[in-house]
Amino acid sequence: MTTTLKVKASTPADKPTITMEREFDAPPKVLFRAFTDSEALKIWYGPNGFTVTVLAMDCRVGGLFRFTMHGPDGTDYPNRIVYREILPGERLAYLHDSDIDNDPRAFEVAVTFAALGANRTLLTMTSIFPSVEARNAVMKFGAVELGMQTLGKLAAYVKG
Repeated sequence: MTTTLKVKASTPADKPTITMEREFDAPPKVLFRAFTDSEALKIWYGPNGFTVTVLAMDCRVGGLFRFTMHGPDGTDYPNRIVYREILPGERLAYLHDSDIDNDPRAFEVAVTFAALGANRTLLTMTSIFPSVEARNAVMKFGAVELGMQTLGKLAAYVKG
């Protein structure tokens, strides 16, 4: 039996946010583990054609996840996540920046994992930017589409 999975994104014009939702055929604990395991992240994280090198991962409140995303054109994109909240199987919240201190482009992210029965999850990822202008800047290079590609790779990872 094939199940239709709901996928959607919203970017209210008057708010500095991007919210992406996707249903997965996997329980919340499986998805949460995919977000908190460095070996898993190397496989699924990033848009189509991108790869990830994990530099450090300390998955605890205040801990850092440092990684470089490598674009298909060879461009490297340094990233750093500072974990703010970790509720296993339920929620992750973190600050995401370009691996520089006081990054003016840093943004907050909250990821929730809501059970939809025994083996399905609604994942909601909300990114909150410093301003509507900062949100619009990332949308110009396709942040929503690239984020949806990343969630598609996550779906393939948890299915495999």
